[in-house]
Amino acid sequence: MRRNEKKLAPYAVYLVEGEGDNALWTKIGAAWKHQDGKGFNIQLICLPLNGRLVIRETDAEAGR
Repeated sequence: MRRNEKKLAPYAVYLVEGEGDNALWTKIGAAWKHQDGKGFNIQLICLPLNGRLVIRETDAEAGR
C-alpha cells in the first residue's frame, strides 16, 4: 500500500434511531480491534445525543 492510500477501517460505527424497517442508520465513525482481541479503538466524527451506537464489520466490496 502506498503512503497516500487510505486503508478501509475494518468496522464502521453507526448511530441508529428508531426500530425495525423505520430505523435511520447514520455512519458516525470507525473502529479497529485491539491486537489482543479484547477491545476496540473507536474514532467518532460526532457525538450522538440520542439513539444507540452499533458497530458493524465494514463491507469491503461496497466500500462502506
